[in-house]
Amino acid sequence: MMVAAESIPLKGATASGAFTSKPTATDPYTYQVGFGNSFATEALPGVLPIGCNTPQRCKYDLISEQLNGTPFVSPRAALLNAWFYRIQPSVAHKPLRRLPPNPDLEAVFTPANPNATFTPQDLSWSKFPLPSSDQEVDFVDGLKTIAGHGDPTLKEGLAMHIYVANVSMKKRAFCNNDGDMLILPQEGRLDIQTEYGRLMVGPGELVVIQAGMKFAVGLPDGVGRGYIQEVYGSHYELPELGPLGSNGMAQPRDFEIPVASFDVDQSVWTVVVKLVGQLFAYDQNHTPFDVVAWHGTYAPYKYKLERFINSATADRDQSDPSVYTVLTAKSKIPGVSTSDFIVFTPKWQATRNTFRPPYYHRNVATELMGMVCGSWALSSLLEPGGLTYEPSYMPHGESYELFKHATTGELLPQRVGEGNIAFMMHISAHVSLTKYALERTSNLHPVQENTWDDFQPGFLNHLDDVLRESLGAEAHAVSR
Repeated sequence: MMVAAESIPLKGATASGAFTSKPTATDPYTYQVGFGNSFATEALPGVLPIGCNTPQRCKYDLISEQLNGTPFVSPRAALLNAWFYRIQPSVAHKPLRRLPPNPDLEAVFTPANPNATFTPQDLSWSKFPLPSSDQEVDFVDGLKTIAGHGDPTLKEGLAMHIYVANVSMKKRAFCNNDGDMLILPQEGRLDIQTEYGRLMVGPGELVVIQAGMKFAVGLPDGVGRGYIQEVYGSHYELPELGPLGSNGMAQPRDFEIPVASFDVDQSVWTVVVKLVGQLFAYDQNHTPFDVVAWHGTYAPYKYKLERFINSATADRDQSDPSVYTVLTAKSKIPGVSTSDFIVFTPKWQATRNTFRPPYYHRNVATELMGMVCGSWALSSLLEPGGLTYEPSYMPHGESYELFKHATTGELLPQRVGEGNIAFMMHISAHVSLTKYALERTSNLHPVQENTWDDFQPGFLNHLDDVLRESLGAEAHAVSR
């Protein structure tokens, strides 16, 4: 039995009014809105206690339970927690057992880990393959780690995974104790049931499930493939707007948070827990999704990437890619992020006297780039469902053919990227690649040995002029 959700009506509004979203043809759920807000929602009226989080006896004999995303003594502005009012407490379960290791799953990315390889070679992968029809692979079993840095035991760093699945999770939930997961579907919607309520997330959207939250993934379209960035020890935030002022980039009101819903289910469920990349499980005789009401600041959320407001149309020169940042996760170094999650959506190009493609550069950050849909006109190596890796400090840029076109073509205003959604994980540290990414997947592109052989330095066509001007400058200096 499932009881449908509604959020608490605010004074002068109803649950389906201006403060919640409305269902659509592809998403049947309603959401609260706003990034970083304190939320309150109940599926049955009057369940949330007033003026006290832990009354002696909750309405309908529900159990009060808290989930913390930050320590108790965190500054008020950073404090994250949620209070649940549920049918049975989470502690009511059987002992844990260790599951067989998933050889494609990693969490620690130090040189001491033989499954993590640091390389300065740029690499790329075509679309990651879905499971074959003779296998049943759900979201948890389909997790495969591509890259990362740091260590969740130190609460510093991140991991980048892909997921590929062809069946929904059945009487099975997942809880990641290592970090927050930013999940980006590329093919197939994800029907995600959480303790907080339900979210439907499709290609062109992202969802963040934070550490310690239980969830189960259904596949309404039969398959699922996508990308995951998992951050250790910090939480995603909206970037500062700086000189942009009040508007631009991702707007807080475009983030959607589930409203409470609950199941009455006394059958056996298995909860899988990830800790330092290892999987454990325990059984319980009730569903983990029995939260009748909740309130707080620590909650999952989703965001439609099409709503990102591009602010990079310049008169001349280029804006740094940081202007495309949707979410950022801070590191322990003040002013340095662990990763900026950047999205490239359709925009206008109207710059004058400017080299418009990404300029040739060597970046302190490592760049992992993928595509949700469309085609990346600047590179034949990137396709939807694939990935490119450009390591820290190593040079990269566009082909000679594109360079010639960009330096000789007429600079007219043009709309670029229609139908495209691409993203970049802009990671501040050195990143290692896993054995799965380098050895066990079939879609790693061979390194292209002749990519730059056709590059013709135009300077060499001007040597006579350079020599003449150089001699003239010397003669001028002697006459003085």
